Parts: sequence; C-alpha cells; structure tokens
Amino acid sequence: MSKIINWGIMGCGKIAHSFAKGLSVLPEATLYAAGSRTKEKAVSFGQKYNILKTYGSYDELATDPHIDIIYIATPHNYHKENTLLCLRNYKAVLCEKPMCINAKEAEELIKEARKNQLFLMEAMWMRFLPVMFKVREWLNEKIIGDIRILKADFGFRFPWEPQKRILNINLAGGALLDVGIYTLSLAYMVFKNEPVKITSTAYIGKTGVDEQSAYLLSYGNGAFASLTSAVRTKTPHDAIIIGTKGSIVIPDFWHGQMAILHIKDKAPSEFKFPFVSNGYNYEAQYTMDCLKKNKLESDIMPLNETLLIIKTMDEIRSQWKLIYPEEK
Repeated sequence: MSKIINWGIMGCGKIAHSFAKGLSVLPEATLYAAGSRTKEKAVSFGQKYNILKTYGSYDELATDPHIDIIYIATPHNYHKENTLLCLRNYKAVLCEKPMCINAKEAEELIKEARKNQLFLMEAMWMRFLPVMFKVREWLNEKIIGDIRILKADFGFRFPWEPQKRILNINLAGGALLDVGIYTLSLAYMVFKNEPVKITSTAYIGKTGVDEQSAYLLSYGNGAFASLTSAVRTKTPHDAIIIGTKGSIVIPDFWHGQMAILHIKDKAPSEFKFPFVSNGYNYEAQYTMDCLKKNKLESDIMPLNETLLIIKTMDEIRSQWKLIYPEEK
C-alpha cells in the first residue's frame, strides 16, 4: 500500500465531522471522498473539509476504486448493511461503535471480512488515546497489583427530543449502545476476560429505550466492575481501577488526557497526555499503520473482543427484555 491512504466517510453527521477533523492533521491521510443519502449533504460536508469526491449514495462511495478504507459514521442500526456494502466491494472498514446492534449481525460482518481478507475494526477511539496506552502499560506491569474493582460512568443530559437518535428505539437509541459501551469496553480492556456473571438494571423511558442503566460484571474471586451510563442524567465520566497495591484514576476516561497513579505509601503521581487535534486522529493513524502492515485486524481492538462486548450487551438487554424493532 502506498504511503498516502485515501479515506472515504460514509454518513455526514456529527461523528463524521469529528473524524474528519482528526484526519486533517495526519500527513499520510487524504480525506478523498464522502457519501451521504443526499447529494446536497455530501457536497456541504465535502466543501467544509476540501474533499475531492462527494456522492449522494452509499453505493457510489463503496464502489469508488480509489478509496483504500471507509469510515462508517451512520446510525447504529445501519452499521451492518453499510459495512457489508463496503466489504462486498472489497473496501477495508473502520466502523463506528457499536459495530452492530447485536452479536448475530457482528458475526456476519466478521465472517465477511475474514472471507474477503479485509481489514475490519470497531472504532472505539478511547482505546487508542495516549492515556490508555499508559494505563495498559501499568496494568501489564501490575504496578497496582491484582485488579479488584473497576468503577466507571458515562452519562449526559440529552434534551427531550424523542425523535432524535439518542432516544429513538427505531434508531437503536438508549444509553447502553451509545455510551454504556465505553464503560464495557474499558472493563474488557482492564480485566482481559469475560465476566462470569452479569447483573444489570435499567430505567426504560417513554420512547422504549434505556434512559439510564447500570451493569455489575463479576469476574470471580471477588473482582468486579461497577458501571453506569445515562442519556438523561449527567455523570462525572470518571474511571477508577483499584488493585491490591494502589489505584489508577482516569478523569473523563472516554476522552481522557490524564491519569493519576496512587501507590500505597507514595504521593499521587499525575501523568498528562494532551491531545494532538481532537483525539480521533489516534485511531485513524493506528488504522493506517495496520493497513500498511497488511494486518486484517487490530491487536488493541480485536474482532473477537468486539464480538464478546456485543454479546455482553445482548445479555444485558435480554435482562430488560429490550428488543429493537429490526430484531422482532
């Protein structure tokens, strides 16, 4: 693969703008094309980021022979069909999280990517932030001993706009898939294993989605993760990893730029990792590095782990009997 990677973006909503800004600081990346369901929206997006090609359909974007990889930035419940479109046109894919709304869909995408020998990764951008590289280093070195407890929360106060994606069951809205996935992904990163028991609870609002929810993941021998998420309640967004020798605090963990290390009988140590650009550049750069090495999946966000996290979300939703319309 050449030094310059040509990116396409499928979907031109809010998250697409964030990703485009991240790409703009990477000298090896060209934001070559964007596609939307309407030509007007694609053109408007393209003008803002000086994009060479704009398409008024996803089919046109997926079949452009000059694109190396496509970033899927559409709503959750379209991820499967959009990603399949790209994979069947032999395009590598970075798909915004969650990769799919359930494990059955994710298994289909993974099977297609592996059959066609194409790179596929879930865009859990938190995993690729500099602070998370440092946290994983500390965990691997067992600097805080054996992990006993993880606490993490991610909640925000979304206005009462029931037709918008966040609260719309027809667009797979709700706290679990939108922000709860961050806490669950962190738990999988920290414990490096599946939980042996999952207990959860949720408040299902008027639109049929979980407006706030909590998950207790047990890992045996007393270790557990206590996680909460919300779309109608603002929470601190902090994570704390507690071990037998100390703890790690990550303020605003989902877009963290600092970690505080607490070791017994020592003064706390602050480690700061200020962003270059808006932070989305890190997952984009990592993805391009994988492509240049001809890797088909990530070591940091492997497909099997993406699937396990989605299976965990399936189990959590089954406890609430929350089913999305397309699953019926």
